[in-house]
Amino acid sequence: MTRREIVAAASRYTSRKIRGRGTGDQSWQLRAYDMYHQVPEVRFAANWIGNAMSGARLYAGRRDDDGSVDPAPPGHRAAEIVDQIAGGADGQAKLLGLFGKHLTVPGEGWIVVRPNEEVLSPYVPEDGHDWRVLSVREVRQQQGKLIAEIDGEEVPIPEGDPETMDPAGPVAIRVWEPDPERSIEADSPVRSSLELLEELLLLNAAVKAIARSRITGRGLLLIPKGTRFPSAKQGGEEDDLIEIFMTVAETAIRDPESAAATVPIVLELPADTISEIKHLKLESEFDELALKLREEAIRRFATGLEIPAEILLGLGDVNHWGAWALTSEAIRLGIEPKLATVAYALTQQWLRPILEAEGDPEWHRWMVWYDTSPLRVRTNRSETALQAFDRGVISADALRRETGFDDSDAPDETEQQQNQDEETEEETPADTPPSEPDLPVDESEAEPDTLPASAGPSDGLLAAADGMIWGALTAAGEKLRKTPACPRSERGRARDVEPARLHTLLTVDKGQVEQWRLLDGAWTRAPEIAKRYGLDPDCLSSTLDQYARELIAAGVEHEYRIVSSVLTSCVGGDQ
Repeated sequence: MTRREIVAAASRYTSRKIRGRGTGDQSWQLRAYDMYHQVPEVRFAANWIGNAMSGARLYAGRRDDDGSVDPAPPGHRAAEIVDQIAGGADGQAKLLGLFGKHLTVPGEGWIVVRPNEEVLSPYVPEDGHDWRVLSVREVRQQQGKLIAEIDGEEVPIPEGDPETMDPAGPVAIRVWEPDPERSIEADSPVRSSLELLEELLLLNAAVKAIARSRITGRGLLLIPKGTRFPSAKQGGEEDDLIEIFMTVAETAIRDPESAAATVPIVLELPADTISEIKHLKLESEFDELALKLREEAIRRFATGLEIPAEILLGLGDVNHWGAWALTSEAIRLGIEPKLATVAYALTQQWLRPILEAEGDPEWHRWMVWYDTSPLRVRTNRSETALQAFDRGVISADALRRETGFDDSDAPDETEQQQNQDEETEEETPADTPPSEPDLPVDESEAEPDTLPASAGPSDGLLAAADGMIWGALTAAGEKLRKTPACPRSERGRARDVEPARLHTLLTVDKGQVEQWRLLDGAWTRAPEIAKRYGLDPDCLSSTLDQYARELIAAGVEHEYRIVSSVLTSCVGGDQ
């Protein structure tokens, strides 16, 4: 894993910091939380990021000199500490999910860790810790002390001594995305959109008012005088026009399904002022404009997020590859930076202080890191697993996991032996003559038909075959860009993908490989290569062609280490 530049901030609550900057100005953060509760688009974006972050996995890693991060070996103390964060994998998923919301909305959150001997939680081991993720609304400074609201109770957090940190003591860790202007302040995508969201609330209110105005009546129906005018009073007196309007409006609002909400108000006018019955609609040019302005505001908010706008606006017009690419981009640009922020906080304020206190000489090299591979699942993973299992690159346990089965579905020893016997019977015809007795090599007069079992394709043949396969997949990828598998709207992005790997991102059926002539002309050099290494040209061409077709149809990337097994059926003489 390559090194990433982490732009994050985290600090423990200490006496120095409580007398200084502390938690900072929260006024805009409280407004941001109001928007989370009032604007559904804000809630969707924050929950999407939180749900995505909860699918990642935390692990202990060691930073090497080249900047890469290697997982800690099983049983290492750093691995034990990370595994116990938030009580294990379930608690870590919840912790990351909550920080997805906090870092998106106010850009800040708190982690409060207390020994269970003080909390006495039934859900935590007695020698463990109680982990809580709190928002800026739940943590405040009061008379030089930090007060956290936990389960509705105010819990004072004791000051930590910055000189002698106690890894086993209560800890309050502030985690925030630093503002580029003042790093002690928090920043978030919602912060820059607060005014826009205020505008969106006004437009929502306007649209609501327009909807209410529509149900108060369907306009005015003008009729010539002399036509009977409905009256709610007795004695032939005329109704007051304002009273009629108010009565109809109140009825329509109280009961939107009533006739008052669907029929116009009837108004009688002198005959010389109106020649015929007319229907006047009470509409405004702003009605349609308000809807357009609201749509524009939502789109502007979507572009201000740290994930692709299509995630919020919808993926209805995006094909499967475009959706995969957008999700991958969202993970890389929106999810991983926030995971790095939380991992940095846990590294600096939890893992390393514990290792340093325990005397680990390399405490500064160990870190909490994250794995987002569970978020990058291909839709054809089951088919890919079957292909990979046939190639011998994954285990039977992995195959069962990816196809939805578990270990209880595995065959027992008796079934395995029976399956092996059946395979042997199928491979050996009943009329096969008995084999000649084995003779020492120097006594055998027959010329061997095959190479010794230890022999295999030479390095030169492997390199030549690998080059032909890679060239064939490259040519197929260039052709794929112009097929229906890659719509025109996605071809610009497809150019950024190496052609030989493009088939791993697109869905291609076996029949379409032939239909689109993806491998036509791919094996023109196969006869020359076969002659050079004493192979059957037809066997080499057909074997490589079959292998490439299987890769494209399964969406699996080519690997050099598999070439040897691919060529096994064709290797039969000296090379």
